[in-house]
Amino acid sequence: MAVSIPNPAKCEVCSVIQFLNAKGEAPGEIHCRIFSVYGDVMNSQKVAKWCHEFNAGKTDVLDE
Repeated sequence: MAVSIPNPAKCEVCSVIQFLNAKGEAPGEIHCRIFSVYGDVMNSQKVAKWCHEFNAGKTDVLDE
């Protein structure tokens, strides 16, 4: 069972997305995993957007 982590920094969540995306996980699965640990901090469309950006070569986990 996952332990809940309240109030994560956005860059922390984006780092998790970057890591799981690099491992080949689908955006929907990444969203489910994030939701199970962090709660409703990012919707699935935003997770998919970040995955797309990482796949296109983005390396920074901060918004510009």
